[in-house]
Amino acid sequence: MTRRHATTGLLPRWLVEKVPRDHRESDAAFAHRRRVVAGVSVAGAGLLGVSLSSEPDSPRFYVLTLGVAGTWLVGGLRSGPLHLGRVRVGEHTYRRPVITPVVTGVAAFGAFYAAALVVRRIPLLDEAITSVLSYATRGTGPLVLTTALANAVAEEVFFRGALYAALAERRAVPVSAAVYATATAATRNPALVLASAVMGTLFAAQRRASGGVQAPILTHVTWSALMLRYLPPLFREPRPVHVGSTG
Repeated sequence: MTRRHATTGLLPRWLVEKVPRDHRESDAAFAHRRRVVAGVSVAGAGLLGVSLSSEPDSPRFYVLTLGVAGTWLVGGLRSGPLHLGRVRVGEHTYRRPVITPVVTGVAAFGAFYAAALVVRRIPLLDEAITSVLSYATRGTGPLVLTTALANAVAEEVFFRGALYAALAERRAVPVSAAVYATATAATRNPALVLASAVMGTLFAAQRRASGGVQAPILTHVTWSALMLRYLPPLFREPRPVHVGSTG
Protein backbone atom coordinates (compact mmCIF):
# COMPACT_ATOMS: atom_id res chain seq x y z
CA MET A 1 0.00 0.00 0.00
CA THR A 2 1.39 3.44 -0.98
CA ARG A 3 1.74 6.25 1.52
CA ARG A 4 -1.11 8.13 -0.17
CA HIS A 5 -3.46 5.15 0.06
CA ALA A 6 -2.48 4.57 3.67
CA THR A 7 -3.27 8.20 4.49
CA THR A 8 -6.57 8.39 2.64
CA GLY A 9 -7.61 5.11 4.21
CA LEU A 10 -7.69 6.87 7.57
CA LEU A 11 -10.04 9.59 6.33
CA PRO A 12 -13.85 9.40 6.07
CA ARG A 13 -15.03 7.98 2.76
CA TRP A 14 -17.14 11.09 2.00
CA LEU A 15 -14.05 13.31 2.26
CA VAL A 16 -11.89 11.49 -0.28
CA GLU A 17 -14.26 9.69 -2.63
CA LYS A 18 -15.38 11.68 -5.63
CA VAL A 19 -18.92 11.45 -6.92
CA PRO A 20 -19.77 11.68 -10.63
CA ARG A 21 -19.82 15.28 -11.83
CA ASP A 22 -23.12 16.46 -13.27
CA HIS A 23 -21.83 19.29 -15.45
CA ARG A 24 -19.26 20.14 -18.07
CA GLU A 25 -18.32 23.58 -19.43
CA SER A 26 -17.32 24.82 -22.84
CA ASP A 27 -13.94 26.49 -23.30
CA ALA A 28 -15.65 29.88 -23.60
CA ALA A 29 -17.58 29.40 -20.36
CA PHE A 30 -14.44 28.26 -18.58
CA ALA A 31 -12.51 31.31 -19.80
CA HIS A 32 -15.34 33.60 -18.66
CA ARG A 33 -15.31 32.00 -15.23
CA ARG A 34 -11.58 32.54 -14.91
CA ARG A 35 -11.84 36.23 -15.87
CA VAL A 36 -14.57 36.86 -13.31
CA VAL A 37 -12.69 34.97 -10.60
CA ALA A 38 -9.47 36.92 -11.21
CA GLY A 39 -11.16 40.31 -10.94
CA VAL A 40 -13.35 39.46 -7.96
CA SER A 41 -10.45 37.91 -6.04
CA VAL A 42 -8.55 41.20 -6.10
CA ALA A 43 -11.59 43.37 -5.37
CA GLY A 44 -12.84 41.17 -2.54
CA ALA A 45 -9.44 40.90 -0.85
CA GLY A 46 -8.98 44.66 -0.93
CA LEU A 47 -12.41 45.32 0.51
CA LEU A 48 -11.83 42.68 3.20
CA GLY A 49 -8.66 44.43 4.33
CA VAL A 50 -10.44 47.79 4.52
CA SER A 51 -13.40 46.35 6.43
CA LEU A 52 -11.22 44.98 9.23
CA SER A 53 -9.44 48.31 9.59
CA SER A 54 -12.75 49.91 10.56
CA GLU A 55 -13.82 50.63 14.11
CA PRO A 56 -15.75 47.71 15.68
CA ASP A 57 -19.52 48.24 15.86
CA SER A 58 -19.33 51.27 13.56
CA PRO A 59 -21.77 51.65 10.64
CA ARG A 60 -18.76 51.67 8.32
CA PHE A 61 -17.68 48.24 9.55
CA TYR A 62 -21.08 46.64 8.97
CA VAL A 63 -21.52 48.26 5.55
CA LEU A 64 -18.06 47.20 4.39
CA THR A 65 -18.38 43.68 5.81
CA LEU A 66 -21.69 43.15 4.06
CA GLY A 67 -20.05 44.64 0.97
CA VAL A 68 -17.37 41.96 1.15
CA ALA A 69 -20.06 39.26 1.34
CA GLY A 70 -21.88 40.84 -1.59
CA THR A 71 -18.69 40.92 -3.65
CA TRP A 72 -17.97 37.22 -3.09
CA LEU A 73 -21.60 36.24 -3.67
CA VAL A 74 -22.19 38.24 -6.84
CA GLY A 75 -18.80 37.21 -8.20
CA GLY A 76 -19.56 33.58 -7.57
CA LEU A 77 -22.97 33.73 -9.19
CA ARG A 78 -21.76 35.75 -12.18
CA SER A 79 -18.95 33.31 -12.89
CA GLY A 80 -21.26 30.60 -14.18
CA PRO A 81 -23.35 27.64 -12.97
CA LEU A 82 -22.70 26.39 -9.45
CA HIS A 83 -23.82 23.09 -7.96
CA LEU A 84 -24.84 21.91 -4.51
CA GLY A 85 -23.10 18.56 -4.80
CA ARG A 86 -23.90 15.04 -3.66
CA VAL A 87 -22.37 12.33 -1.50
CA ARG A 88 -22.55 8.59 -2.01
CA VAL A 89 -24.74 6.72 0.49
CA GLY A 90 -24.94 3.41 -1.31
CA GLU A 91 -23.59 1.59 -4.31
CA HIS A 92 -25.70 3.64 -6.71
CA THR A 93 -27.38 6.11 -4.37
CA TYR A 94 -26.49 9.76 -3.80
CA ARG A 95 -27.95 12.53 -1.68
CA ARG A 96 -27.33 16.15 -0.79
CA PRO A 97 -24.92 16.40 2.17
CA VAL A 98 -26.48 17.80 5.37
CA ILE A 99 -25.74 15.98 8.63
CA THR A 100 -22.08 15.13 8.01
CA PRO A 101 -21.08 18.72 7.10
CA VAL A 102 -22.76 20.05 10.26
CA VAL A 103 -20.98 17.44 12.40
CA THR A 104 -17.73 18.36 10.63
CA GLY A 105 -18.28 22.00 11.55
CA VAL A 106 -18.77 21.07 15.20
CA ALA A 107 -15.62 18.92 15.16
CA ALA A 108 -13.62 21.71 13.52
CA PHE A 109 -14.76 24.12 16.21
CA GLY A 110 -13.70 21.65 18.91
CA ALA A 111 -10.24 21.42 17.36
CA PHE A 112 -9.93 25.21 17.16
CA TYR A 113 -11.14 25.67 20.72
CA ALA A 114 -8.52 23.21 21.97
CA ALA A 115 -5.87 25.02 19.91
CA ALA A 116 -7.01 28.34 21.37
CA LEU A 117 -6.15 27.13 24.85
CA VAL A 118 -2.56 26.79 23.65
CA VAL A 119 -2.53 29.89 21.43
CA ARG A 120 -3.38 32.11 24.39
CA ARG A 121 0.16 31.48 25.61
CA ILE A 122 1.69 32.75 22.36
CA PRO A 123 1.71 36.58 22.55
CA LEU A 124 1.65 37.25 18.80
CA LEU A 125 -1.31 34.97 18.10
CA ASP A 126 -3.08 35.88 21.34
CA GLU A 127 -2.99 39.54 20.33
CA ALA A 128 -4.11 38.75 16.79
CA ILE A 129 -7.10 36.68 17.89
CA THR A 130 -8.10 39.21 20.56
CA SER A 131 -8.01 41.92 17.88
CA VAL A 132 -10.33 39.98 15.58
CA LEU A 133 -12.69 38.98 18.38
CA SER A 134 -13.05 42.61 19.40
CA TYR A 135 -15.47 42.94 16.49
CA ALA A 136 -17.66 40.36 18.22
CA THR A 137 -17.22 41.51 21.83
CA ARG A 138 -17.72 45.19 21.04
CA GLY A 139 -20.28 44.69 18.31
CA THR A 140 -24.04 44.36 18.26
CA GLY A 141 -24.80 40.64 18.58
CA PRO A 142 -27.39 40.13 15.81
CA LEU A 143 -25.47 42.34 13.37
CA VAL A 144 -22.18 40.58 14.03
CA LEU A 145 -23.81 37.17 13.59
CA THR A 146 -25.57 38.27 10.41
CA THR A 147 -22.42 39.63 8.79
CA ALA A 148 -20.35 36.63 9.86
CA LEU A 149 -22.78 34.06 8.49
CA ALA A 150 -23.40 36.08 5.32
CA ASN A 151 -19.67 36.06 4.66
CA ALA A 152 -19.45 32.34 5.45
CA VAL A 153 -22.02 31.53 2.77
CA ALA A 154 -20.64 34.03 0.26
CA GLU A 155 -17.05 32.85 0.67
CA GLU A 156 -18.06 29.28 -0.11
CA VAL A 157 -20.06 30.34 -3.16
CA PHE A 158 -16.99 32.13 -4.49
CA PHE A 159 -13.95 30.20 -3.28
CA ARG A 160 -15.33 26.65 -3.31
CA GLY A 161 -17.81 27.41 -6.08
CA ALA A 162 -16.49 29.79 -8.74
CA LEU A 163 -12.77 29.67 -7.92
CA TYR A 164 -12.62 25.89 -7.50
CA ALA A 165 -14.46 25.37 -10.80
CA ALA A 166 -11.98 27.68 -12.56
CA LEU A 167 -9.01 25.50 -11.61
CA ALA A 168 -7.63 22.29 -13.01
CA GLU A 169 -9.12 19.40 -11.04
CA ARG A 170 -5.80 17.91 -9.91
CA ARG A 171 -4.68 21.24 -8.36
CA ALA A 172 -8.00 22.66 -7.25
CA VAL A 173 -7.74 21.77 -3.54
CA PRO A 174 -4.29 23.21 -2.75
CA VAL A 175 -4.58 26.19 -5.11
CA SER A 176 -8.05 27.25 -3.94
CA ALA A 177 -6.94 26.95 -0.31
CA ALA A 178 -3.84 29.03 -1.07
CA VAL A 179 -5.84 31.75 -2.82
CA TYR A 180 -8.28 31.82 0.10
CA ALA A 181 -5.43 32.31 2.58
CA THR A 182 -3.81 34.92 0.34
CA ALA A 183 -7.04 36.92 0.17
CA THR A 184 -7.26 36.80 3.96
CA ALA A 185 -3.69 38.10 4.19
CA ALA A 186 -5.10 41.50 3.24
CA THR A 187 -6.30 41.75 6.86
CA ARG A 188 -2.66 41.57 8.06
CA ASN A 189 -3.82 39.30 10.86
CA PRO A 190 -1.73 36.11 11.23
CA ALA A 191 -4.44 34.28 13.18
CA LEU A 192 -6.99 34.81 10.40
CA VAL A 193 -4.52 33.74 7.73
CA LEU A 194 -3.64 30.56 9.62
CA ALA A 195 -7.31 29.71 10.23
CA SER A 196 -8.19 30.34 6.59
CA ALA A 197 -5.37 28.06 5.40
CA VAL A 198 -6.56 25.20 7.61
CA MET A 199 -10.28 25.60 7.03
CA GLY A 200 -9.81 26.44 3.36
CA THR A 201 -8.15 23.08 2.85
CA LEU A 202 -11.00 21.30 4.64
CA PHE A 203 -13.67 23.18 2.67
CA ALA A 204 -11.88 22.44 -0.62
CA ALA A 205 -11.67 18.75 0.25
CA GLN A 206 -15.43 18.75 0.86
CA ARG A 207 -15.96 20.47 -2.48
CA ARG A 208 -13.83 17.85 -4.24
CA ALA A 209 -15.62 14.94 -2.60
CA SER A 210 -19.17 16.18 -3.11
CA GLY A 211 -18.80 18.14 -6.35
CA GLY A 212 -20.64 21.18 -4.96
CA VAL A 213 -20.87 23.95 -2.39
CA GLN A 214 -23.54 22.69 -0.01
CA ALA A 215 -21.18 20.69 2.22
CA PRO A 216 -18.60 23.48 2.69
CA ILE A 217 -21.36 26.05 3.24
CA LEU A 218 -22.96 24.03 6.05
CA THR A 219 -19.60 23.31 7.67
CA HIS A 220 -18.49 26.94 7.44
CA VAL A 221 -21.76 28.31 8.87
CA THR A 222 -21.72 25.83 11.76
CA TRP A 223 -18.06 26.50 12.54
CA SER A 224 -18.47 30.29 12.37
CA ALA A 225 -21.55 30.35 14.60
CA LEU A 226 -19.83 28.26 17.28
CA MET A 227 -16.63 30.31 17.08
CA LEU A 228 -18.60 33.54 17.59
CA ARG A 229 -20.54 32.09 20.49
CA TYR A 230 -17.81 30.37 22.48
CA LEU A 231 -14.41 31.81 21.56
CA PRO A 232 -14.75 35.47 22.68
CA PRO A 233 -15.24 34.62 26.39
CA LEU A 234 -12.05 32.56 26.31
CA PHE A 235 -10.02 35.58 25.24
CA ARG A 236 -11.75 37.99 27.63
CA GLU A 237 -10.48 36.14 30.67
CA PRO A 238 -7.96 38.14 32.71
CA ARG A 239 -4.34 37.18 32.12
CA PRO A 240 -2.07 36.48 35.10
CA VAL A 241 0.20 39.36 35.98
CA HIS A 242 3.87 38.45 36.22
CA VAL A 243 5.75 40.60 38.74
CA GLY A 244 9.48 40.79 38.18
CA SER A 245 12.07 40.71 40.96
CA THR A 246 12.97 44.11 42.42
CA GLY A 247 15.77 42.85 44.58
